[in-house]
Amino acid sequence: MALPLSLSLPEAAAALAALAALLLVLICVIAHVTATKMPTLHRHEEEKFFLNAEGRKESVPSIHDPPTKELSVVVPSYNEENRLPLMMDETLDYLEKRQKRDPSFTYEVIVVDDGSKDQTKKVAMKYCKKYGSDKVRVLSLVKNRGKGGAVRMGVFSCRGKKILMADADGATKFEDIEKVEEGLKNLQPWPNQMAISCGSRAHLEKDSIAKRSYFRTLLMYGFHFLVWFLCVKEIRDTQCGFKLLTREAALRTFSTLHIERWAFDVELLYIAQRLRIPIAEVAVNWTEIEGSKLVPFWSWLQMGRDLLFIRLRYMTGAWRLETRKCN
Repeated sequence: MALPLSLSLPEAAAALAALAALLLVLICVIAHVTATKMPTLHRHEEEKFFLNAEGRKESVPSIHDPPTKELSVVVPSYNEENRLPLMMDETLDYLEKRQKRDPSFTYEVIVVDDGSKDQTKKVAMKYCKKYGSDKVRVLSLVKNRGKGGAVRMGVFSCRGKKILMADADGATKFEDIEKVEEGLKNLQPWPNQMAISCGSRAHLEKDSIAKRSYFRTLLMYGFHFLVWFLCVKEIRDTQCGFKLLTREAALRTFSTLHIERWAFDVELLYIAQRLRIPIAEVAVNWTEIEGSKLVPFWSWLQMGRDLLFIRLRYMTGAWRLETRKCN
């Protein structure tokens, strides 16, 4: 007896639905099985020290210690010998002037050299020697961890009550820290002393679209939709590298973080939402700087995969909201 070669429309729809369900289950299983239960928070022996202005080794402090500065600025840097000087000049000029106006204001800038192959460390050390290692410190990682991994290692070495993430390209005007500080202040009272204020470029979206190709615009909208659909619904711009956190919020979120590459911002904010940490989004002045390490198609593809896995791995229990201590 011959089998029918064609299906009716309802049968075809049912078959496609079953196939889609099977595919979703398969993706969930893959996401769960391939998940690293908890990311490595181990420091290599060389990463437990930094060089002071005199070239002597000193032990790095820990975020678990009581804060001794008002502000810590963490600057992740990978092959940034050309872009870092402008950013550091602007940042330190602002911070020094602010300290002169208000002597009670204290700060530190931590440049995290993320396994650079150029002279990033040498460039950063010039600022350490100029301003002293109490104000500028260079943390050198043995190998490249990715932007999220570099920021986390810097955060875990901070002494500040508040911690600012700032990109080495200087795309965001550093004086706009006052805007994100105001955003943080407006969230008070902070539950368990935890709050986050995010710099945002969402207000510049129309201008940026006019300068981008249709393909890059399509990628941008696709990424934004995935972020909104899968992970973070309250923040329009999750990727701006200008975020201010209270010390307690930084400890709680970065101790749980799994993603160490470009999508780490999304997981950071996803964790914050799950923990009910209040988040502000504040418009900042931003200019695109040449020299980005982001490769449009492949980086967006990797980030899309990471977004899907963030949602599935927390949903299936492969990842949990746990706090760990860096060794």
